[in-house]
Amino acid sequence: MKAITYRSFGPAAEVLTLEEMEPPRPGAGEVLVDVALSGVNPSDVKARAGARAGVTELPYPVIVPHSDGSGVISAVGDGVDPARIGQRVWLWNGQWRRAMGTCAEQIALPSAQAVPLPQGVSLETGAVLGIPGLTASHVVFSGGPVAGQTVLVHGGAGTVGYLAVQLAKWGGARVIATAGGGAADRVRDAGADAVLDYAEPDLAAAILDANKGQPVDRIVEVEFGVNVATDAAVIAENGRINAYGSAKAMAPELPFYPLMFKAVTLEMALVYLLTPPQRAAAIDQLHAALSAGALRIPVQQTYALGESAAAHEAVETGGRHGAILVETAT
Repeated sequence: MKAITYRSFGPAAEVLTLEEMEPPRPGAGEVLVDVALSGVNPSDVKARAGARAGVTELPYPVIVPHSDGSGVISAVGDGVDPARIGQRVWLWNGQWRRAMGTCAEQIALPSAQAVPLPQGVSLETGAVLGIPGLTASHVVFSGGPVAGQTVLVHGGAGTVGYLAVQLAKWGGARVIATAGGGAADRVRDAGADAVLDYAEPDLAAAILDANKGQPVDRIVEVEFGVNVATDAAVIAENGRINAYGSAKAMAPELPFYPLMFKAVTLEMALVYLLTPPQRAAAIDQLHAALSAGALRIPVQQTYALGESAAAHEAVETGGRHGAILVETAT
């Protein structure tokens, strides 16, 4: 089979290689998926560049990148119902703690990591449901239903934030989002009741003003270190902050007492390590929103398998308004 590989950390154009590999075989409890599309996420790009904290050496001699993808099950291993053959599926944790990811024509992985796509959901959408979709679903709903609450989504124009806005609105929340000035209309179209420029000189005051002077019940946080003081100022008593990123301030100062005296719950969310019940709940919410027609997942661009380096570079340069995919079927 054809696959994209790398054998050292470095720039995408220098280390990503298209090559022929032996096709995988499904082991016990596994399925073999003919991959149609592979999703490219910032975490995949960081892993290839050697930019993950604490990782100084390549963990495997050769790596096929990417955790997300979609395709069709073509074979099953022992213990897996043969009726799964032919199912359209989406994939999660394809390359998490394993060498072989989704940027290949085929992947073998545990059966639970190949989730049947709901009726009418495209393979393009399926390829985005892993890291962005599950992250958005978990950070919006991990504290329970949001109906009647106000949810603040920082970074509403990013892929996770854009999905979080839609999911929170579908869940019955009032949604306030922050974004760059040029993305306000896009985020508003996703369902946000109010969109604020994250560069506002007094962002906390603007958030409270947008919520009629009242604090917000939950916060979905993409830049915890940068925003923690603002979040502490606007969160309600017994509120919840779900942080899934802090790239601009990796060692933030924590305003402990302002958070403690509001009894705030702070969750650091890592999609790779969701427990089985957490993941099942996130999947159920995603599928319900998709089936209700409440979730749009835009794709900015799809690259050919041999153009995977360009796909990585597109993620690195930022400014995206949709997912970046690689078409693995050749």
